[in-house]
This record gives sequence, structure tokens and C-alpha cells, in this order.
Amino acid sequence: MIRALLLLLGMHYTISTNAAPQIDLEGLMPNAAILLIDGERKMLKEGQTHKGVTLVSAYTNTATLEVDGQQMVLGLSRKVGTNYQPPAPQLVTIQRDNMLQYRTNAQINGRQLEVLVDTGANIVAMNESHARRIGLNLEQATPARVETASGMAKAWSLNLRSVNVGGIKVNNVPATVIEGEFPNYVLLGMTYLRHVKMEENQGVMTLSRTQ
Repeated sequence: MIRALLLLLGMHYTISTNAAPQIDLEGLMPNAAILLIDGERKMLKEGQTHKGVTLVSAYTNTATLEVDGQQMVLGLSRKVGTNYQPPAPQLVTIQRDNMLQYRTNAQINGRQLEVLVDTGANIVAMNESHARRIGLNLEQATPARVETASGMAKAWSLNLRSVNVGGIKVNNVPATVIEGEFPNYVLLGMTYLRHVKMEENQGVMTLSRTQ
């Protein structure tokens, strides 16, 4: 295993929980939701908080909110209230290839790239070509140096807006871009993997997370 180096508007649904604000979900859009919180309409982007309500994630059909430390998922066809039951975990399965590696596709900042699951990588890492493909501006990144098999190399440290593997999305993921064409694949390191549960059994790796 390669080791990483370096360090719908018009829809209306309601959530009401004990000792929590009254929350109406009025609309959904990519990475954002329109909420009515105690009568005040507010558009929140992923990661933003208003009156104790945090938008964790927003998709075409669902939004995940966090209130008082408890996450809850609101779907377009269901109402979530005091009898809310936690959703089943999200599951992604990856078959081991003939090189004994686990590779799959991921959406990084909304762009698709092939990634290699690397539990030995302490950070998501990619090369310059990968960075250009997803539109990263390295001029705004922090210069760094990393040790590779060929010696020290120039690199840049930054945060990716999001990394999404099979619907398991993590926002604000620290990453490193390495000068040149190494690594060949984006290394899906621990800055993403620490947010999911990993299990490996007979050549199949399962990533899971309760949404």
C-alpha cells in the first residue's frame, strides 16, 4: 500500500424536538437549505449554524441537521419530529483489485477523481494534475515540503471543500498537493477516513457512517 507523505423550493416539512427551536425545511439546493427557524427564514450553507441549528449536509432529497448535538435527517417525503428514529448507516463497499488495493471514485469539490484508500496516509494527498482537474488554486495554498520515495518534494497544504465517496460526504478536509505526478492516484487518507467506520473482510472493504 502506498503510504502518504506528510505530515426544492415549495416543499415544507417540520422538525420539532424537546427544548429545541421550531424548524421548518422550506427548500433544498446543492450544499444549502432554506430553513424557517422560530419563524425566521434563513438560508444555511453546509457547516453554517443559526440559533443552534447546524446544516451538516444538503442533497437533492435530504438534509441533515444538528440540534443540541444530535443529528437528524429530513427527507423530502417524510416528517421528522419527536418520534424521529436514526437512519440506517450509509454503506459503501469497495472490492480489492488484482494489485491488492482498494480503489474507487470520489467527488472532490464536486469533481470526480479516482482515489486509493490508504489507511497509512495521515492526510488526503494528490499530485498537481489532480489539483488542476478539480480547479484548486495553489497560489492560495500554504507552501510545504514532503518526503517521497525520491526525496524531498515541494508541496502545498490546503482544505478541500468536500470529499464524497458513495454518498458519504465530509466537508473541509485537509489535504496536500505534491509537485509533479506523484502519487498516481489521489490517496484517500485519514483526514477523510477518520470520519467513517472501516471494515475489511475477504477482499471487500466497507465504509459506513450514520448520516
